[in-house]
Amino acid sequence: MKAMILAAGKGERLRPLTLHTPKPLVRAGGMPLIEYHIRALADAGFDELVINHAWLGEQIEAYLGDGSGLGVRIAYSPEGEPLETGGGIHRALPLLGHEPFLVVNGDIWTDYDFQNLRRPLKGLAHLVLVDNPEHHPSGDFSLIEGYVRDDPSEALTYSGIAVLAPQLFDGCVPGAFKLAPLLRKAMAIGQVGGEHYCGRWIDVGTHERLAEVERMLEAEK
Repeated sequence: MKAMILAAGKGERLRPLTLHTPKPLVRAGGMPLIEYHIRALADAGFDELVINHAWLGEQIEAYLGDGSGLGVRIAYSPEGEPLETGGGIHRALPLLGHEPFLVVNGDIWTDYDFQNLRRPLKGLAHLVLVDNPEHHPSGDFSLIEGYVRDDPSEALTYSGIAVLAPQLFDGCVPGAFKLAPLLRKAMAIGQVGGEHYCGRWIDVGTHERLAEVERMLEAEK
C-alpha cells in the first residue's frame, strides 16, 4: 500500500515561521513535522510515498530528496497553486495507482500507529477520528457501529488520517476541490468505515499548538 502526505498548505497562521519555510518543514523537537510522518510510515512498512506541495515546495524536495535517507521512495506531485485536499489527491492519483492508499495531513502531529491501516479496505474510505479539540468543539462526523456518518449528534473530529480508494474520485475533474463532499456522498451509501483513536494527536495550525507539541516531545526526553 502506498501513502500520500498532504503538504501543499501555506500555513498562514504560523507566520512568520512559514514566510520562508514551508509548513511541513517547520520543526518541533528539532525535527521537521513531515519527517515524523515519514519515519512513522517507514516503521509501519509504507516505503512508497507521494508528497504534494505548492508553497515553497522546492524546499521540501531539497530536504527529503528521493527519500532514500529515510528508507523510503518519494514521488512528488507539485501544484502551482494549492488544489485543496480533494484536488490535490486527484492530481496525484497517477502516482498512487489503482489500489487503496493511506493519506495523512502533513500539518498534524500524532503517535498513531500507521500499521493499523495496513488491512483490506471495505468500501470507499476508512477514516481515523479523534476527540474534538478545543478549537473544533463541534466535530465533523459520527462513528456508528464502525461506519462514519454525516451526523452532528455525537460528532468526532476527522484526524487527517485515512485510507481512500481511488474510486472515491470517479467523475472528478482536475482543479481545486474539497475532499469532504466526496466523503459525505460515500457516507450516504454506507461506504465509509472508521475508528476512534484516543491517543495523542495535535493539529499544528497555530504557534500555540506547535508549542504544545514541543512540550510533549520535551517531556519524553
